[in-house]
Amino acid sequence: MRSRWLLGVALAALAPAAHAAEAEVEALVVTAARLEETLPQELARYGADLSVIDAAVVRDNVYVDVSQALQMQTPGLFLSPRNGPFSYVDIAVQGSRTGDVLWLVDGVRISNRLYTSTSPADTLPASMVERIEVLKGGQSLFYGTQAVAGAINVVTRAYSEDFAGRLTAGGDTHGGVHADVYVRDTVGRHRFVAWASKDESDGYRTFDVFQPSATDRKRGYDVVSFGGKYGVDLGEGLSLNLYAQHTDAHLEYPNPRLTRLAFNDRDEEIASLSLDWTARDDVQLSVKGYYHDWDSVYSTVNNRPDGGIEIVDDLTYWGYEDYGVQALARLNLHRGLEYQLGYDFQNFRGRDDVLLIGEQTETVHAFVGQVRTTDELFDNARLAAGVRHDRTGGTDATVWNVSGRWDWAPGLYVEGMVGTAFILPSAEQLFGVDPCCAVGNPQLAPEKSRNANLSVGGEGARLSWKATAFAREVRDLIADAERPGFPEGIYVNTEGQVRFRGFELQGEAQLTGAIRARASYAHTRARAEGSGAQFDRVPKRQAKASLVYAPADRPFGASASLLWTGEVRSNASGFGRVNYGDYLVVDLAAHVYLDGVGGSRRLTARLENAFDEAYATRVASAFVDGSGSERFLYRFRGAPRTLHVSYSHSF
Repeated sequence: MRSRWLLGVALAALAPAAHAAEAEVEALVVTAARLEETLPQELARYGADLSVIDAAVVRDNVYVDVSQALQMQTPGLFLSPRNGPFSYVDIAVQGSRTGDVLWLVDGVRISNRLYTSTSPADTLPASMVERIEVLKGGQSLFYGTQAVAGAINVVTRAYSEDFAGRLTAGGDTHGGVHADVYVRDTVGRHRFVAWASKDESDGYRTFDVFQPSATDRKRGYDVVSFGGKYGVDLGEGLSLNLYAQHTDAHLEYPNPRLTRLAFNDRDEEIASLSLDWTARDDVQLSVKGYYHDWDSVYSTVNNRPDGGIEIVDDLTYWGYEDYGVQALARLNLHRGLEYQLGYDFQNFRGRDDVLLIGEQTETVHAFVGQVRTTDELFDNARLAAGVRHDRTGGTDATVWNVSGRWDWAPGLYVEGMVGTAFILPSAEQLFGVDPCCAVGNPQLAPEKSRNANLSVGGEGARLSWKATAFAREVRDLIADAERPGFPEGIYVNTEGQVRFRGFELQGEAQLTGAIRARASYAHTRARAEGSGAQFDRVPKRQAKASLVYAPADRPFGASASLLWTGEVRSNASGFGRVNYGDYLVVDLAAHVYLDGVGGSRRLTARLENAFDEAYATRVASAFVDGSGSERFLYRFRGAPRTLHVSYSHSF
């Protein structure tokens, strides 16, 4: 009944505005030339592979969280939310493992150093997004540990020269409700933007199979987030910027057996303070302090065979704190060359009372230097070379990077990057002491990798395309291994190399004045030396496509997005390596301005998984109720067909 009601509202609202005549103009956004803010775009100018999802795409598709946007819209990126919005994700960039990708919000690192396999994507609502930047390939030069395969930077709402804002409310057919608001303005030397959002849902049936002992069978969430930025011009070429964001989240994590109640209650703060100074035309400085605090309490209540209950965890704490200072300088001291010099201080502290990791502190000092050519040296080519040295406790890591782009003919270019990267061991891998799992090993060395990307592409008025080949080799890979005296294993640096090879193809065409098409295909080979098996949870092949209808003189638009994922395998105890890939998901979306083109009232709808594909996002196994030996296989269900509808009013 709720599905029919939402669909009826959407269709009824679409009809009246079919003949209006102008397009909405977004508020003018002020983009300051801050070094740290513009770093991804600068890296792209010098050969890095950068994909960007802007706020319009997020809004046109009614995405609930950042993961949904990345899953459907980023070429070559595999992302699989385990149980819909605001859940942990499996992610692969050019064949990588989940922990090989660094996550940031406005340049503040938010990746979990307790566990490299646990993504921070479950507290990132889409409503705060100005754009999402995805850098592919080794990015350790400027971003340090965990950026072995790439970095994802979520950029929050930007400043505006004029007063502007938007209020949005909506819901979906699985009991989901959404509301958000933002405002922004500039008054004299002062700039500000503020936002708030709430997302809540009953969720859908989490697994394809349940045991009778599991009575909690839907995964719901309740996420409240608010934040803001303040900027002020202190003098000629000198500006101060403050950013802060707070998130409260109640995230459910049921299991297919025993579970009566299981949830994480999350409290998260992200903040930064930066000072940017353009001393002269040839000297630019940026100093930024940042803070990230993640506090969770985990509760689990299980059903017992005798009809009673068992409290496994009662608000048990796990969390971490990450803070530091980043300094970056750009120097143009003579013609033809530009220098980037940086210092990065990080202090990480965390503990887990659920999976038993004692409180640990890690301090990192890093020094970065890069030299770049300018247009004064080459008018059709840009080259860059840099080195970074990290020092933490008794562990040092030095990486280098060389990249460049050559516009060798009008509309045609070649770009590439080659270098090294590293991952420091996580707290779990160093200090884990839980008897359930592999034991930590304080003697672990960082993982080291060599990587290379090479792209050929073309850019025209109506057609753009790009073909990329990539390769990466990892040494000292950290894995849990069986050893005498460690029944559940111990973390070690493995011998031999792990190799990642593959290619990506992508293209975009403006078919007519109103119709735009985009498609991409990725093929990846990710294997340990001497093994014929693809890494678990990394697809060999994936394709994405979209068709967008956006007439400039009409008050409506529509789009279709397609995601095809080939074979994906994962080990499930007792069942071997199970393939849960080979699925096709299609989203359909449409929007209309109720008061004509350029109006302020808009209705947007998206039919997620329009053909109700029954697909899995991960597989595992567990014991059958009442058995200590017989196991059953279960699949994490991808989001079923869901209608999302939102109404927004701009002011």
